[in-house]
Order: sequence, then structure tokens, then C-alpha cells
Amino acid sequence: MELYLSQYLGIEPNLLEDFGAFDVSVVSDLPLFIDPFLLFHSDKPEYQALHERILTYIRFLRDKAAGSNLDPGLIASWYKFKEVKQNWLGFTMLGNGGHGLGTDFASALHESLGTILSNFGSEAVTVSSHLEKVGLLRPKIGRDSISDFTTNLIKEYLLDYTQSFARKHLTNEQCREFRVRRVRFNYDTEAWEDGTYYLPVLWDDFVLLTPIDMLTRDDTWISHGDLLRRFNEIPGALPNAELRAQVSNYFAQRLRTFAPLRRRGPTRGPTRAECDAAVQATIRQFPELLDYYIRIKEEAGDDAESTSLEKVQDTLAIFVDQIKGVVADLRGKTDFYERGWSSYDAVLARVKAFKHYVENQDGWRVINRAGQPFAKETEVHLFFGIISASGLRTSR
Repeated sequence: MELYLSQYLGIEPNLLEDFGAFDVSVVSDLPLFIDPFLLFHSDKPEYQALHERILTYIRFLRDKAAGSNLDPGLIASWYKFKEVKQNWLGFTMLGNGGHGLGTDFASALHESLGTILSNFGSEAVTVSSHLEKVGLLRPKIGRDSISDFTTNLIKEYLLDYTQSFARKHLTNEQCREFRVRRVRFNYDTEAWEDGTYYLPVLWDDFVLLTPIDMLTRDDTWISHGDLLRRFNEIPGALPNAELRAQVSNYFAQRLRTFAPLRRRGPTRGPTRAECDAAVQATIRQFPELLDYYIRIKEEAGDDAESTSLEKVQDTLAIFVDQIKGVVADLRGKTDFYERGWSSYDAVLARVKAFKHYVENQDGWRVINRAGQPFAKETEVHLFFGIISASGLRTSR
């Protein structure tokens, strides 16, 4: 029963592990994504080069945003990207078809680079520029957008990485050459170029391997949500008392604007939403606060690596090791996987078989054995979705 890439290819999982690659599910995206901060903070020169490649492209967009209005065709070419679905990472439930980066992302990024982020690439406070900065005031540019953008900009590296594994460890029957669109950006022609690569075949498409040490879960290290939560720490990092006083005074003023809108009756403090709105207004007034927040995160970079590794290990425990155990136990004790999906009655019988397994055949013990808590309800759905969908596609 083919749940994971190693099973589909008929290779030992430790072959991928020794190569440093994540053994992805071939049933559904898993809730992991590439965090560009891990490229910046890595001690691997090739990762640092990837981070610089991302910054080079953002600087190119910044310079274009400073000029006249761009042609819609150029906006589409430079800002809009399809999700790289072949890495089987992200937040699509049972499948790997995400939305990619569309008009909302393109408009927000172009506008930000032409206004509040016009100094991108020339910051004096931080060690480096960071792609994540473009999303700090734009909730719509969240982890999905940052990850999709990062993956597209380092796609050439991932293709080379996967091709290297394929040539070393796989047979010609497991691979073929694919023509891949938008592999690298040519700054002379200002256009994306395609490339041809020898890659593993998965469901008549190619698959991309991703190094484990690029991955995290939940959110990027530098993020809009984290900025809101840690705003109180930023004034302490400011260089002088005058600026600290100005920031504190403006923030207090913005909070006071909400007071007339509050319910009459017992006095209550500002809501979380009101505080967040005041933070965002303050940062728009003092955009240099973004750089001081990023510097705080840079200085804690070692925590980013350890935290991300722990999150990836948790994901492995829940969505790989634990699911394999449940599927094996379910197959051994029940006819769950022999039942069909073609009718309402068949699906209902499958559900009842699973319920009987959980309640009467100690299935609940096997499911709970991992000891790893689910972070969200969507992860519960994904866990049971992968178990239920296992075996639906079993032929190459």
C-alpha cells in the first residue's frame, strides 16, 4: 500500500533520510513548507547563496516598482507563480493542488515594494534583507505565499537536488526526462527560462525532493502574526529614548481612538483586534520598526533551527511513523481496505468498520501511541484522511 514516496518507488526510507530529503506522502500534501530564514541562517554556503538569489529577485522587483505602472503582462510574469505542487508540501487536504500566487499577492507585493518597503535591500539595522518583510504588514502574504514564492525562486536548486538523487539511486524505469517551466530568471532578458531534468516519475508527473533542514511547520520564523505578538519587545531595541517615546505615544493614541466604539457599561480594556490594529497603524507610521523586529529574530536565529527541526520531527512522528503503524494494524485486523468507495452504502460500511476498529479492536490505543498532540483540527482531518485514502491509487 503506497502511502509515501519511498513505498511508491520501492526503496528503503533511510535512502531518502541519508540523502537529507523528506519522504513525502503520495496521498496528500503534508503541513510543512520552506522557511527562507533557515536558508539565511544556515552554515551551508549553497543555502546562503539561495537566500541571496531570492533577495536579488526582490531587489529587481523593487526597482521596477519604483518606476511607472507596470504592464499587466509583466505583473503576471514577474509576480504570479503557480504552486510547485510536485514537492507534496503545503496545506492542500488530500491532494497536492494549491492555489499558487495570484492577483492579491502580486498587487500587495508590488504596492509594498513601491512604498513602505522601498528601502528593501539597503537596510542598515539588520544583518540582511529578508523576503518575509514583504508580509509583515500584509496578512494576505502569509506562510503559504512566502513558501510558494521561495519554492519558485529556488526551484532550480530543488530540481538539481532531486536529479542528483535520481541518477544515483533510481533506475530508468523509475525516472524520465521532464521539461520544467520557469526554472531560472534571466536578468538580461527579464524573463523566466525553462529547463530539462531527469526526475522520478509519480502519477505521470515528476516529484521534487526537499531537504529536511529547509522545512518548518506552522509559520515562518519572521511573520506577521509573530510581529503582532512580540510588538512590546520592539521599543526596547530602538536606538534612542526619543524614538521610543514617539512610538509609545503614537501607539497609545491609536488605542484611544477605539475607546468611543466600546460598549457602554463596565470599563474594559482593548480587544486583541484593537491592539493588532493599533500595532499595524504604528508600524505604518514608523516603518523602521520592521527592521528592529527582524533584528530581534536574526539574533535568535539558533532557536529558529532547533524549533523547526522539532516541528519537522513531530510531523514525521504523526504523519509518517504513526500513520504507517495505524494502516498496518488496520489491514491486519479488518477488511477496511477491501471495502469500496463507489456508493453511499459502501462508504457507510467503511466508516462503521473503522468505528468498530477504534472502539472494539484497540484501534484507539494504536492511534494514540505516538504521544504527539495535533496542533489543529485540520491536522486531525488530514491524519484520518490519509489513512482512509490509502490504497486508492496503487498502480504506477
